[in-house]
Amino acid sequence: MNNRIKNQLRIIGGEWKRRVLPFADVDGLRPTPDRVRETLFNWLMWDIQNAHVLDLCAGSGALGFEALSRGARQVIMVEPNPKQAKVLKDNIQLLKAENCQLKLQTAQQTLLSLNENEQFDVVFLDPPYSLNLWEELAEKVDQYLKNDAFIYVEADRPLHQLTLPSTWQLQKQTRAGVVHAGLFKKQTV
Repeated sequence: MNNRIKNQLRIIGGEWKRRVLPFADVDGLRPTPDRVRETLFNWLMWDIQNAHVLDLCAGSGALGFEALSRGARQVIMVEPNPKQAKVLKDNIQLLKAENCQLKLQTAQQTLLSLNENEQFDVVFLDPPYSLNLWEELAEKVDQYLKNDAFIYVEADRPLHQLTLPSTWQLQKQTRAGVVHAGLFKKQTV
């Protein structure tokens, strides 16, 4: 039996542009499509530099590694699957990404364990579609968002069908096949 990892993603821009990284063969793991990722980081071009980023459902690590490549100050990746977490850890070491922290736990466990004063500039919220966690995670992560923080939401349905916090204002959106993606900004009154 061949245990080699055959799944790969390509970093699109920044310091590690064109770098290819493996990810594990795990049910439900689907990296954000290149076209959507490129659009997202064009939207965030001026806001990702020095950002404190939470990749709440890291999966392949595509969004977190792309953020680091483009100058994020720190990225926390959350991945509950031990097989994929091992691949993420190996990729972090390969890239010498000292400003990347990996949490081997669920998004819910991470949100319960964060310091109450922890605040993020950017959050990636793209849970496995089958788990239907958008509303639950959005409600729990909201307290850790700076005012004017950006939240990227990726879903398998139109974004207006999700019940997200009223302080999250949709800035931009795109679609690629079944992927509906949007960039929200937290704006408190």
